[in-house]
This record gives sequence, structure tokens and C-alpha cells, in this order.
Amino acid sequence: MYENKSQAELYDRLYQDRKDYEAEAAQVAGFIRGRKPDAASLLDVACGTGIHLAAFAKIFDRAAGIDLSQWMADLAFERLAGVPVHQGDMRSFDLGETFDAVVCMFSSIGYLRTVEDLDSAVRAMTRHLVEDGVLAIEPWYFPDNFLPGYVSTHAFKDGDQGISRVSHSTREGNVTRMEIHYVVADAGTGIQHRSEVDYLTLFSREEYTNAFRKSGLDVEYVETGGGRPGFFLGTRK
Repeated sequence: MYENKSQAELYDRLYQDRKDYEAEAAQVAGFIRGRKPDAASLLDVACGTGIHLAAFAKIFDRAAGIDLSQWMADLAFERLAGVPVHQGDMRSFDLGETFDAVVCMFSSIGYLRTVEDLDSAVRAMTRHLVEDGVLAIEPWYFPDNFLPGYVSTHAFKDGDQGISRVSHSTREGNVTRMEIHYVVADAGTGIQHRSEVDYLTLFSREEYTNAFRKSGLDVEYVETGGGRPGFFLGTRK
């Protein structure tokens, strides 16, 4: 998604202006401890640059992260002194340790392309749970609630710099095509523009539920409101 450090920093600034990462982490921690009250360790899968992970590290005694991108993992490690951050594919990673909870936030699971990928990822995450551990996955939207043609906008000013983001989402079969444009106006360097196209799979509720059950998890889906897609929560039997 990001080609260099400056692009990741831009993304982080935009979303920290519109998302309350600490509140989201606290909500998920509540889901986890509602099912496992003594949960003290957590692994954040697809942790990106580590903003959610930083919030989880304040809540849990032991936290770690993993991301597909080595340089994203490096950025997260820089942000979180003393918190292990690994590079690995969510479909096949093996850290050789277990946690009371494993989470996958911000619809990162949607970047998987097939049901087989989804099953593999849930299986890999489950392998890293202790007995009675909790898996929490924030899905992408579902085929029945995706809004074709959806437009998102956000802009803010920070000192001598203004940043805006607009996106337009369409559907291609069971995949969301999200075209995103960023414009940065800087007092010193003028105006810069970049764009990207992201593809996220519209897995069904049944496909998520089946992936959890195939991995031996008791599963439920909870709504979160606020325009977010909710969470699938699984407890390892």
C-alpha cells in the first residue's frame, strides 16, 4: 500500500485525525476480557506502523506485532521501543509462541483474495492462541451491506500543511475496488498529489464464521456502530 516512509507518515497523520485508536483498542480489549478475564498477552496481526499496537501495549502486559511488509514492521518497531514486531504473512506465519489474544484490526483481513486464504489466515492466528484464548478480527464489509459508488472525504490543516483524502469505491464481483487520491499543500514545497487503488474482498458472514469454526473456535459476530464493520470473536476450545 505504501511505497516509502513519507507515504506511511501521511497515512498515519490522516487517520489519527479521524480515528480514535486508543478507544478502539480499549473496546477490543473489553471484548477479549469479557471472554477471557485474565488475558495478559496480545498479538496484533497486520499491525502496519503500529498505532493500534501502541495502544494495546498500554493495556496488556505483553504485546507483539507482525506485518507482511518488512519496512512497515520496522516503522512499528521504531514507534514501540521494546515491543517485538515481526515480518510475516498472516496466512502462514509461525512465531513459535502463543498469546491470550490475537487481533487483526482495520479490515486488514479484506486484502486476502480467496476463501482459502481466509481459512489459512484464521488457522495461522488460531495456532498462536493459548487454550481458551480469543481471536478478534475486524472484517471488511459484506456483500449485502457494501454501498457501490460510496464516496469518502477527509481534510485537515496542520501548521503550514493541508492534507486531503478522497476515495470512490465500486464493486467488481466479490471485490471492492477503492480508488484513493491524496493532496498535500505545503507552504514550502507547494502542492503534491498521489493516488492508489486498493482491492478488498467482500467475504460473507458465513465465510468468516466457517473459517473460525474450521479452526476449532466458538465464534460470534458483534456490531460496533459508528460506521465500522463490527468484529468476529472466536474462543479457542
